[in-house]
Amino acid sequence: MWIEKSHPILSVREQAKILEVNRSAIYYKSRPKSLIDGQLGLLRLVDEIYTKYPFFGTRQMSDYITKNHYPCKRYQTRWAYDKLGLHSVAPGPHTSKPHPEHKVYPYLLKKLEIVRPCQVFSTDITYIRMRKGFIYLTAIIDWYSRYVLDWQLSNTMEADFCIETLHRVLMNTRCEIFNTDQGSQFTSSGFTDLLIEHGIQISMDGKGRWIDNVFVERLWRSVKYECVYLYEWNTIAEAKKHLGEYFKFYNFDRPHQSLNGLTPNMVHNEICLH
Repeated sequence: MWIEKSHPILSVREQAKILEVNRSAIYYKSRPKSLIDGQLGLLRLVDEIYTKYPFFGTRQMSDYITKNHYPCKRYQTRWAYDKLGLHSVAPGPHTSKPHPEHKVYPYLLKKLEIVRPCQVFSTDITYIRMRKGFIYLTAIIDWYSRYVLDWQLSNTMEADFCIETLHRVLMNTRCEIFNTDQGSQFTSSGFTDLLIEHGIQISMDGKGRWIDNVFVERLWRSVKYECVYLYEWNTIAEAKKHLGEYFKFYNFDRPHQSLNGLTPNMVHNEICLH
């Protein structure tokens, strides 16, 4: 297809009409590969720094990158935060966005003493970087033992992969309270109805309060620094393989200081299995 922008007789509009093409396609210029690579590199860098310093806002992030890596403007980190679902004020990732029509439940864990396995389960979603882009990881964790009950990857943010993970967990065990953030995946009827059906109380974090789900946030930090950042995955299959190996190590072999040097499996034991 060739359109002469300085045609002596036909205007660009008339030429586009004859060729049955949209005029916007005529003026579109593909972005250079170096620009795309640069944006992906910024996303990867922001994800890594934010995992280490979740209290950084966009101004601190741009200053930190400029000081330690390369010149970076604040509008660039704003773009990266928006793309990764991070928040520039509250110290915590917000990969899940609320749905205005979904019911939000109160937070039930304030001042609650967690004294046994299967008392409280919790879940969240995080970004997992790939060589070219990102995918999403959800996991369900037992608060008391830190045991990862199940997990799943997805290339979309739809609720289905969260519901599927919850369904698998509830086929084998139960908890008294299930805590999530207020993201649309977890306030969806498919997710909450499944909990109600099993007689489980639903608890949801205060808006923007990452501390309400702190054990999952700590899990994400461990997953990224001890697994994700050590590899360059091209496919979801590669990511699934290595993450599967990591979660097995995390549950059965990795001592936790907060568990007095025991592993999550040793603490979780078989108390919750029915």
